[in-house]
Amino acid sequence: LVDATAGHELLSFMDAYSGYNQIFMHPPDSEHTAFITDKGLYCYNVMPFGLKNAGATYQRLVNKIFAGYIGNIMEVYVDDMLVKSRTAEEHLQNLSIMFGILKDYRMRLNPKKCAFGVSSRKFLGFMISQRGIEANPEKIKAIIDMERPKTTKDIQSLTGRVAALTRFVSKATDKCVPFFKALKGGKQHIIWTAECDKAFQDLKNYMSKAPLLSKPLPGEILYLYLSVSSTVVSSVLIRKPKKAELPIFYVSKALQSAELRYPPLEQLALAL
Repeated sequence: LVDATAGHELLSFMDAYSGYNQIFMHPPDSEHTAFITDKGLYCYNVMPFGLKNAGATYQRLVNKIFAGYIGNIMEVYVDDMLVKSRTAEEHLQNLSIMFGILKDYRMRLNPKKCAFGVSSRKFLGFMISQRGIEANPEKIKAIIDMERPKTTKDIQSLTGRVAALTRFVSKATDKCVPFFKALKGGKQHIIWTAECDKAFQDLKNYMSKAPLLSKPLPGEILYLYLSVSSTVVSSVLIRKPKKAELPIFYVSKALQSAELRYPPLEQLALAL
């Protein structure tokens, strides 16, 4: 959804108002939502939050009513709706189509969580714009502001934060190798070395200017670069508009047990 949204000039973000509550319960099933109060027994007439299949039910609803438009002029993830357009005139037409559908099905939006005709905004944890996809600034700040790890839990927290941004980080696993080595001291103690200090600072410097990920165009020739080190295989998918090299996606993986004994050619195949 994120990749399909990037690259559009105008975006409108909408959020349903108590979306689950806009779906009526099947009458025979209402009794299964019953709860006891001091004034008697009550049950829901509309789908409440907390039901195991509530999310899937709502997703089926929006997939059905917006069928034919999802992936074309809009994207929908549960109660988050997004209309995308390449021109202002086109955007008004697309919004009109969406509002018509919402009116037909009597669905309501939460105006406090809507933004219309913007050029960039956070969507599903990523910053999207006409230029491409950027990492969530909050996740980047969490790494930059992090103090030097002192415990095993601190290192696990650091590597977990990097893993959440791995698609934006060139050779992400390579950058974390010194931290993995520090864990060899066991659960009670870590072996933090000068190499770890340098890797930690280099990681912060890199994250302060994390690359913008580009969106490939239909029919465009893409290039895949592979890299193999003694313990890690990495790759990056790029496009080359006007001879510039723009990253689309980074992938990195630590070699495990038998993979460490693969000959170089097989490790390249693994990276591929």
